Amino acid sequence: VYRGSVKDFPGFDASQDAEALYNAMKGFGSDKEAILDLITSRSNKQRVEICQAYKSLYGKDLIADLKYELTGKFERLIVSLMRPPAYSDAKEIKDAIAGIGTDEKCLIEILASRTNQEIHDLVAAYKDAYERDLEADIVGDTSGHFKKMLVVLLQGTREEDDVVSEDLVEQDAKDLLEAGELKWGTDEAQFIYILGRRSKQHLRLVFDEYLKISGKPIERSIRGELSGDFEKLMLAVVKCIRSTAEYFAERLYKAMKGLGTRDNTLIRIMVSRSEIDMLDIREVFRTKYEKSLYNMIKEDTSGEYKKALLKLCGGDDDAAGEFFPEAAQVAYRMWELSAVAKVELRGTVQPAGSFNDDGDAQVLRKAMKGLGTDEGAIIDVVTQRSNAQRQQILKAYKAHYGRDLMADLKSELSGSLAKLILGLMLTPAQYDAKQLRKAVEGAGTDESILIEIMATRNNQEIAAINEAYQEAYHKRLEDDLSSDTSGHFKRILVSLALGNRDEGPENLTQAHEDAKKLADVASNDSSDSLETRFLSILCTRSYPHLRRVFQEFIKMTNHDVEHAIRKRMSGDVRDAFLAIVRSVKNKPAFFADKLYKSMKGAGTDERTLTRIMISRSEIDLFNIRGEFIDLFDKSLHHMIEKDTSGDYRKALLALCGGED
Repeated sequence: VYRGSVKDFPGFDASQDAEALYNAMKGFGSDKEAILDLITSRSNKQRVEICQAYKSLYGKDLIADLKYELTGKFERLIVSLMRPPAYSDAKEIKDAIAGIGTDEKCLIEILASRTNQEIHDLVAAYKDAYERDLEADIVGDTSGHFKKMLVVLLQGTREEDDVVSEDLVEQDAKDLLEAGELKWGTDEAQFIYILGRRSKQHLRLVFDEYLKISGKPIERSIRGELSGDFEKLMLAVVKCIRSTAEYFAERLYKAMKGLGTRDNTLIRIMVSRSEIDMLDIREVFRTKYEKSLYNMIKEDTSGEYKKALLKLCGGDDDAAGEFFPEAAQVAYRMWELSAVAKVELRGTVQPAGSFNDDGDAQVLRKAMKGLGTDEGAIIDVVTQRSNAQRQQILKAYKAHYGRDLMADLKSELSGSLAKLILGLMLTPAQYDAKQLRKAVEGAGTDESILIEIMATRNNQEIAAINEAYQEAYHKRLEDDLSSDTSGHFKRILVSLALGNRDEGPENLTQAHEDAKKLADVASNDSSDSLETRFLSILCTRSYPHLRRVFQEFIKMTNHDVEHAIRKRMSGDVRDAFLAIVRSVKNKPAFFADKLYKSMKGAGTDERTLTRIMISRSEIDLFNIRGEFIDLFDKSLHHMIEKDTSGDYRKALLALCGGED
């Protein structure tokens, strides 16, 4: 099936088009609209024929005339469309290595994503256009392992068979593990050989196997083991093997997000993929970034340049809200991985080895006695003890001094640091109960906190929260949630507050039925039982079982369940169901995303930052750090360092643990 967005123009006549372009450019000024309409609605093969017709009709070079008439980004885009793909790639690479400095990102993008045939065509086009040897030029311009891997990719000899030997899959996964994680130093040659030669089909299975035996995705090991341009290249190769469409969707998103637009990247990808997989890219983009590629281009560019890019993009996927099989496959694979990954959850705070509660109590008392407060000493003790040890310190402090440690800390500390330290001194259940209480009392309700806590805690945690809530506020949590919320949202919270989720493994027959029930209400437009149906399954079934349900759901509908929730629900109900789905998919990633949002942009949402750092520090903060770096390409440690200050920062970094 053809997945490009630009097709052959029916009833094409090269001479007629050449004449139309000639007329659009003659005289004073040029008719840019006419030029862009014509060129973006012809296929590359047809554009090449137009160039030939133009030369025979007028004895002039069409590309040279276009360059003369047009300017800026619009010119670069139009001229790029006129070249055959291999010559376009050759020109991009020539520009990337010519002059001072090398544009490594461009080299990486082209060489990591092209098929064997495309690489062979590129090498030939480079030779033809510049009378130079591409390999020699790249070797002269790069170095080290980065150079070696580029040379391997330039051979265009990746295996292409789909027959996969299970033994070899296991062997390769083991070899990669031994070349990196299990070795002092890294055997880069193994990475180059396996990632540079094996077929895509084979490598996908190797990556799955790697995750099974190492407990982490191959990308995370590459980040840890390799560095610089070599690391970036290997990550790009892995992404293209997993899904070329996803790789380009991400490159396009990064080219446009934030301030300024990387137009070279935008032009290169829109031109080079317009006749290959633009529909797949659009679809993955829509799933991954919750907005269509069309809309992002529209917001981010202007003038004729924008019009031409939108024509290459094809349609707007927000319009119909529909999407197609490739995104479903990407989503399905996500659930597959989520089901097999035997991830060991780890906190960052361990119990202190030689622990002496009375000694700690004395250190704390000394830090607060007399004039001034020694915040550093308080931070050291509190962040380096487990919660159980902190509870013992509270008792020892009272026994030794007849004073209430919490009250003393409260009067000595202030601001964000006080909230963080006092939060750490409560038991996890007391802390959650307090956050919930704050979210419901007073005017207005903070629904996002209710969702974050209720949707992610397990049965034992919920039971403990109920008990702590009753003890602290002499009310039932369920009653407070009920009186403070309404409708379906209230019903979701009440159900979750029971802490009554199944804990068993998946049941395949049942999973199939559950998925069918969800699929039926998601497609049928009577909304009355939609939320009820989702509630009865999402709030009661076990996590392993829900993973299977969500996989089956994709098979039946070609949509990820998140897409269905977004499309059919809104407000708090939508957010609550999305939080449950994301917890099931990958809870550490859910929290990593919330932490990132609490710090990105202007200002810091310290409440959220404090809350998550406290509540996850002994459960899965180590895993959250790993997901953070995978998702956002920067470490949690680094972001906290940049975004907070003083003793508050010091305490957060102590909880965060390592640098990554």
